[in-house]
Amino acid sequence: MAAVSKAERALVNRWRAILALHARTQCELDRALHAHGLCASDFEVLDLLSEDSVPDGTYAYRVQEISERVHLSQSALSRLVARLEKDGLVERAMCAEDRRGVRVALTAKGRAVHREALPVHRAVLTRMLTD
Repeated sequence: MAAVSKAERALVNRWRAILALHARTQCELDRALHAHGLCASDFEVLDLLSEDSVPDGTYAYRVQEISERVHLSQSALSRLVARLEKDGLVERAMCAEDRRGVRVALTAKGRAVHREALPVHRAVLTRMLTD
């Protein structure tokens, strides 16, 4: 077995600390957002859609674009979007420029839930990620 250098051990320890912080933060987000009927992944999708949604109902993101931004597989994201749609938080529509694609937008209810949950989300991030 090869000896591990101090620099390599420090690098691995730093990586493990990042993973641990991510796991703790994700758990705190899930716990805090539960009161709003959301998990951390649900909120990430709503938050992303809220950045670019416009009131006239324009569909800002294709499902594959969302999956790249929220770091979920397309199949996991499709299930999540279907659940959010069932709960009335998002709506899906065929992509005008590519009929195989699906665009997703917040509904009025989705915007309201996002607004209510936003301070909770940001408070957890502030608490967990501020040195």
